[in-house]
Amino acid sequence: MTPLQTSDVPPNILLSTGPNASKCRAWTATLPHSDLGGSECGGASSSRFSAEPQWLGRSSRVQPNAENEPGLPDIAAFEQRLAERGWTDGRNIRIDYRWGVDSTEKTKAAIAELLALNPDVVVTDTSRAVAELQRATQTVPIVFMMIYEPVGQGFVHTLAHPGGNTTGFTIMEATIGAKWLQLLKEMAPTLTRVAYMCNPSNPGPMQAYEAVEVAAHSQAVATVLAPVHTAAEIETAMATLAREPGGALIVPPDGFLLNHVHQIIWLAARDRLPAIYGTSFFATEGGLISYGINGSEQFRQAAEYVDRILRGEKAAELPVQQPTKYELIVNLKTAKALGLEVSPTLLARADEVIE
Repeated sequence: MTPLQTSDVPPNILLSTGPNASKCRAWTATLPHSDLGGSECGGASSSRFSAEPQWLGRSSRVQPNAENEPGLPDIAAFEQRLAERGWTDGRNIRIDYRWGVDSTEKTKAAIAELLALNPDVVVTDTSRAVAELQRATQTVPIVFMMIYEPVGQGFVHTLAHPGGNTTGFTIMEATIGAKWLQLLKEMAPTLTRVAYMCNPSNPGPMQAYEAVEVAAHSQAVATVLAPVHTAAEIETAMATLAREPGGALIVPPDGFLLNHVHQIIWLAARDRLPAIYGTSFFATEGGLISYGINGSEQFRQAAEYVDRILRGEKAAELPVQQPTKYELIVNLKTAKALGLEVSPTLLARADEVIE
């Protein structure tokens, strides 16, 4: 392999991600295009790299707004795993971030900016960004995370053989809905009604609602769908649920709901509603219980796919992976505040207990 000169531009990863704790982010990664032999940025062969990443010369970084610095645990996990694979931002890889892409218009603008940088791979964790990226490019590899039903949404042909320029990691399987209800019943055995809060703009979580309905019917638990578009609708839905005893709440993974994490937790405490969340951040912020993927672990897995793509593998040949493990987090402090007694068997199964 021809040694790279110090004037070469390092690999650039564009990471375009969705809301996390009221923040939206976007990034990319780019490799030195002077070494591509005239191929498109997503179509270089593995001969571009030796077994170990080399010094690729100068680097630059597009900084987000000061209030949205990329310092979240998921981002740290992503960059740490890249470093473990030999890629360090500012040394032999360039990572460009975009934050605040919380609308279709902003997403399109961010994608146009990032693709103008000629990235070698783009990473995102929102369906909207995947859809817009696929409209904008058929050559730049796209790695997604935390996506519902990528086959159903038309992002990939099959999980085993994605085809095209897109692959990645899904957020959950539909059967998880039954598990959410089971855990809620263990926490609150007297529950008779459960509301499933959802964002109508994100159809993905509805796959789990079907499993909730089936499980609830077998346990004589009534279910109600609670679609919400605004903070006011969240409060109305939870106040309605709390009017009669025996109510409980399921909050699946969703960017809009995650942006309202503190409101939802506060209302659940005010109305004394047992609630289970599909995102661990809710439990660590004071929610009763969560059961879902480890977000940071999925970012690490995405970094491994980025590494493989930068070394020459094609996104079309990397299978879409589904979660193999879900984490159970119990907030014992919140349970006590709600007057709930957590069984020793449930505590023993928990991956983390917050006291």
